[in-house]
Amino acid sequence: MPKENLKTYLNNHLLIGDGAMATWLYQLGVPIGICYEELSLSDPEIIRTVHRSYYEAGARFIQTNTYGAHRDALARHGLQDKVERMNRAAAKVAREAVGDDAYVVGGIGSIIAGRVRDARQMDTYGEQYEEQASALLAGGVDAILLETFLDLDELLLALDVIRPLTKLPIIAQLATIEVGRTRDGYTLTRAFSELKKAGADVVGLNCRMGPAEILRSIENTVVPEDTPLSVFPNAGRLAMSDGEYSYASVPQYFGESALRFRAQGARLIGGCCGTTPEHIRMMAQVLAERDPLPRVNPVITVEEGERTPIRIVSPERSKGIVDTVRQRHTVIVELDPPRDLDTEKFLKGAAALKEAGADAITLADNSLATTRMSNMALGSIIKTKFGAEPLLHIACRDRNLIGQQSHLMGLYALGINQVLVITGDPARFGDLPGASSVFDVSSFDLIRMIKQLNEGFTFSGKPLKQRGDFVVGAAFNPHVRQFDAALRRLEKKVEAGADYIMTQPVYDREMIERIYEGTKHLDIPIFIGIMPLTSSRNAEFLHNEVPGIKLSDEARARMHAHEPGEEARREGVAIARELVDMAMEYFNGIYLITPFFYYEMTAELTRYVHDRSAAALQVQK
Repeated sequence: MPKENLKTYLNNHLLIGDGAMATWLYQLGVPIGICYEELSLSDPEIIRTVHRSYYEAGARFIQTNTYGAHRDALARHGLQDKVERMNRAAAKVAREAVGDDAYVVGGIGSIIAGRVRDARQMDTYGEQYEEQASALLAGGVDAILLETFLDLDELLLALDVIRPLTKLPIIAQLATIEVGRTRDGYTLTRAFSELKKAGADVVGLNCRMGPAEILRSIENTVVPEDTPLSVFPNAGRLAMSDGEYSYASVPQYFGESALRFRAQGARLIGGCCGTTPEHIRMMAQVLAERDPLPRVNPVITVEEGERTPIRIVSPERSKGIVDTVRQRHTVIVELDPPRDLDTEKFLKGAAALKEAGADAITLADNSLATTRMSNMALGSIIKTKFGAEPLLHIACRDRNLIGQQSHLMGLYALGINQVLVITGDPARFGDLPGASSVFDVSSFDLIRMIKQLNEGFTFSGKPLKQRGDFVVGAAFNPHVRQFDAALRRLEKKVEAGADYIMTQPVYDREMIERIYEGTKHLDIPIFIGIMPLTSSRNAEFLHNEVPGIKLSDEARARMHAHEPGEEARREGVAIARELVDMAMEYFNGIYLITPFFYYEMTAELTRYVHDRSAAALQVQK
């Protein structure tokens, strides 16, 4: 006698799901780092053992061993060409391991899987979901389970491509970092409603949280009518002790939690990371012979379903250089933080640059991977002490996403809202070559995520009570072989949300004109980098050793005519003034880079830019 359709069964029954696959395999001695999904091919008996253990514990909803059996995840192990074979084999192994009264469900996990979303890749994700689902359906599963999706947008994409493939039930489960809200900013009420509209037959939650937090989430969520609710919590929070992973929740606690989930109207109840057959056995025993209870939704008195959160909107702060440069020539001057604990010379230089008229003082973030004093601390000091406008570089290299968001929140509290996002040189090139380079995200990702703070959402999607007001810059290096490729990369930074561009230093009219022609279609300001030469040796180093930078024979000869010292630096300023004249013909933005802490040179150039700009305005009048 064929089994009843899964959704029809859930309308009138409780159904016990299975527990974790990966963490249970780990407890069985399978090492971390291998592709667990590949075991369905190379060691099917151990996978059968896991399925059989959960079935014997009372589970009648058995997930195939295919959470990461999509092309993206398998490619990390060189197995991307085995998608179809692996998914079919996993369905066969699961079916062989359990009785005919169990539902074998094809599990499909998120491709993004906690990483930063890249909208440019979403189309390829759809193709991968279709490929995996097609293989599972061909393998004879009873339903499709989409699980552990942090972002509603990605889960809707998966539903969009899989729903037309089958009339079998599809279970759509989100995983949340914050109680009650997806990473991309939707309340669960809104998310479940959208999933229902997109064709999900069952909606629910799994992973990330233990029973208590998942219970809190569903207590305050409206579940669409006639839609069964599923819950698969973790066994509490993950801990590590003496190099071993463990979870805190014991089976008895899971049994008690199962009763609470039943009271909330859940029909499909299982476990996720850290759960074992004993957790499932306890839930099955507690719920045995019990009928399901109807779902009673909470009364929502505010607009819970909107993605835009209710918040206090921050007072609008000035967009600083972006506003200024659209009106007149504007000067940003870079002054590197010190490498030691003495700030006297740095502060003296910052005061001189402010007095010279610098519109912003930009501070690098451990440039060249060399340890320097925190630009956040120094930026706050010069803002408070001199009224200077700090513009801080933020490197992707040194902070993970937790640190990056914390850093930005600190900048907001200090009233610093102008930043320049850079990739950062790898740590191995710096003064601590044994340090780790983090690179959780690329510069494109970080620009997008800072703009997400401006929209009122944290990196994880949690709503903020105030919006950020960051003005975000991006770097442009024109000194590359493939100039057109560099321009395309720059355009992507603008698409990600960059408000302005700062270039590496240039040393000839030809490059200035080339940058102008290549960027004139961009509707954001460009600040041309100019760094005065300090000596003949400095000129020869830049010309002969720095990729892409070429000085004219005349400029090198002029520097060679002077001994190192004050006269050479005066000549370097004279050459820089000529470059400024050229740049001001095409751009309002001038970015002066202080060489070797000779801030007197960039202070003089700052005054020159403003004097020349004022003279030009006077002529126009």
